[in-house]
Amino acid sequence: CAISSGVVVSLLGDLYGLSYGMAGILLSAMNIGNMAAAFLAGLLPSKIGQKRTVLLLGAGYGIGYLLGAVTEKTFFLLLSFLLIGLAKGAVLNTDSVLVGTHTEDRRASMQIMHAFYATGALLCPFLFSFFQKAGGTAPMVALSGIGLLLYGIYLLSPVPNETERKKKNASSASSEGTAFLRDPVFWLLTFLIFCQNGAEYGVTGWLVTYYKDRGILSGMLSAYSMTFMWAATLIARLLIAFVLPIRNNFKALTVMGALCTACYAVLVALDTPVPALMALLLFSASMAGVNPMVTASVGQNMNAKSMGIMLPIGSIGGILMPMLIGAVSDAMGLQMGMLTNILPCGGILVLSLLLQRVSRKRN
Repeated sequence: CAISSGVVVSLLGDLYGLSYGMAGILLSAMNIGNMAAAFLAGLLPSKIGQKRTVLLLGAGYGIGYLLGAVTEKTFFLLLSFLLIGLAKGAVLNTDSVLVGTHTEDRRASMQIMHAFYATGALLCPFLFSFFQKAGGTAPMVALSGIGLLLYGIYLLSPVPNETERKKKNASSASSEGTAFLRDPVFWLLTFLIFCQNGAEYGVTGWLVTYYKDRGILSGMLSAYSMTFMWAATLIARLLIAFVLPIRNNFKALTVMGALCTACYAVLVALDTPVPALMALLLFSASMAGVNPMVTASVGQNMNAKSMGIMLPIGSIGGILMPMLIGAVSDAMGLQMGMLTNILPCGGILVLSLLLQRVSRKRN
């Protein structure tokens, strides 16, 4: 449900004649919802409980995709993507906190959780292609149904009640709420997530449109570029979780930042199918471990409140980049718009180097 937005924007662009700028605004509306949900998912559990929070916000997938399927009015399309973003942020925050606080090997468990995310993303184009045979907005109706399935999973699952825990230990909850704010590593990791979200959403939101409009891949073949991307992501995350002997998270992040910057520069320069897809594979593999590695590096600062600050700030990158790519594309062409996405890739490298420096000073 989360990754389908890029393919859906391309579909809506064909059906409703959306401009590049409007497509970018829709993607940014989704990321605004994602940012708001990450904040609310850090705040609401202490008020109404963790399960009620994820049920309240997670309903956005079912409602949002259905709303976008039944109307082409600009206001309702924006509302649709806002609701989708709310669901995405709620799911990511809730699952990150649950996995991060209930597993012993946080680095491996985060990679595994994100590998399942990649699996769903990998299957997305196949499901989209299957339902597109019915024509029109049928794929969006199907995505709405999948969103309802997700809602049902949360409804039946034993998600813990955060409200009760906090009432029993209010003083402890209060002391844990602000310690991370004084940690420079936390803020460097937060801005690294900002860059990672910007780089990832810039690609996932625009790649299908870019390949189609540039004639690199045509029709539904362009949608299958997402399959290549997420297949590489899945493999890379499983390798990090089970095979690669990573001893220093920040050194690993530096290598990832350097590789994804170089691979993205090559990706935008290519205009033939096979080399372009190979560059996409390398870029995706390089980027794959960044988000889960950053989350695992939060360490003792991992809780709903810290995620309620880190993920919303990180989401701003996902808000700005699709909008910036759309605006630059309208003014200077789609290739130049896509080229701007190299900025957050470079940011990952710079921030990783700073994290290494701070870590050395502490030790």
